[in-house]
Amino acid sequence: MARKAKNSFQAPKGTSDILPKDQKYWEKVRDVTKKASLHYGFGRIDTPLFENADLFEASVGVSTDILEKQMYVFRTRGKDLVALRPEGTAGVARAYVEDGMMNLPQPVKLYYLGPMFRHERPQAGRFRQFNQVGFEVLGDIDPIYDAQVISLFVRVCGDLGLKNLNVEINSIGCKVCRPVYRKQLLKYYRSRIKGACADCKKRIKVNPLRLLDCKNEKCQPIKVNAPNLIDNLCKECHDHFRSVLEFLDELEIPYSLNSHLVRGLDYYTKTVFEVFLEDEHLEKHSETTHKRSKLAIGGGGRFDNLVKIIGGKDTPAIGAALGIERVIDIMKLQNVRVPDIVKAQVFLVQIGDLGRKKSLKLFNEFSKSGIFVSEAFGRNSISSQLRIADKMGAKISLIIGQKEAIDGDIILRDMETGSQEVIPIENIIKTVKERLKK
Repeated sequence: MARKAKNSFQAPKGTSDILPKDQKYWEKVRDVTKKASLHYGFGRIDTPLFENADLFEASVGVSTDILEKQMYVFRTRGKDLVALRPEGTAGVARAYVEDGMMNLPQPVKLYYLGPMFRHERPQAGRFRQFNQVGFEVLGDIDPIYDAQVISLFVRVCGDLGLKNLNVEINSIGCKVCRPVYRKQLLKYYRSRIKGACADCKKRIKVNPLRLLDCKNEKCQPIKVNAPNLIDNLCKECHDHFRSVLEFLDELEIPYSLNSHLVRGLDYYTKTVFEVFLEDEHLEKHSETTHKRSKLAIGGGGRFDNLVKIIGGKDTPAIGAALGIERVIDIMKLQNVRVPDIVKAQVFLVQIGDLGRKKSLKLFNEFSKSGIFVSEAFGRNSISSQLRIADKMGAKISLIIGQKEAIDGDIILRDMETGSQEVIPIENIIKTVKERLKK
């Protein structure tokens, strides 16, 4: 067995390289997100990759898995306690307050796209450095924005070619009705908590609502008969949720009620939802035991109290985020066709020092004219360069050697037919453009 070199490094556990062959999927996600967001009136925001750790403690919640187990927290040389962002909403809310966006016409619609960081067990579609697309609407309580965010989320997934989508939706109430439900939930679990997992035995003391968010197999039978929060909503939350569902019906967006859906972050209130992809081919990726395999690709909900919690004024808000790595995995699984970012149709073949010099100049001229050209400047053999051109699928090869460079000509070779003709070098860009149009 070959020994590893002393300085053989690997990417940190839970991270991955995005290679050139996969960049077309990432470009597709960025392009679709940008177009859909602009159509819905969302402007892009980019927040820092790290924030003061207190921001996440105040917003995400001290009893969440993110804060207890997953955050990357460290002290700077100036002794500030900071954290790599584990999610995007808290940073957006902080920017909304700090940058005075509450003084803009409301609501303020923002979208973001970028890396997040969580120290959790890596598995299929889940990384320690991962990327999200997020949408946030701040400054309006109207349930129509709940429906619009869900509509935008579904639109992006559809434009990316994803099929068999289903929205699961619930309302987790507000500070008026949730305490009443909390008592019911505690009463139900008190005699059953012995059979629950270790995390749930802790959750029942600090945040009982998160008992319904448990994914541990041991806890699923207990959850099934737990009381429904949706049956205990106050009038305001009930009316809000009913309006959201009516808007979704009007938009003809398929959804199903999931009375045990709560999401994992403390800042959520009222509407919460997750978007699942249901497909028989997803069994190996599935995180559930449902008969039909389903995979969560993202979700969101209202966070009406978050802006006030972090020092702003009372500001209702709704948002959602989807995981890019998971979306790309599904695109590949469902054989979504994504065109190459750039496919050079012209290949430069050079021979000799003078040919190489002329080819290098010509390469720059083609680039300025908007024509993508490929080359193998390090090769000297015509046959090896033409083989590379053939493998790359070039339609035209341009051959320039010592003689052609001195005479001011270039040989244009049709890669399909093998026919060749000599073209004056000053006419080559115009000629190539005409040939490519044909």
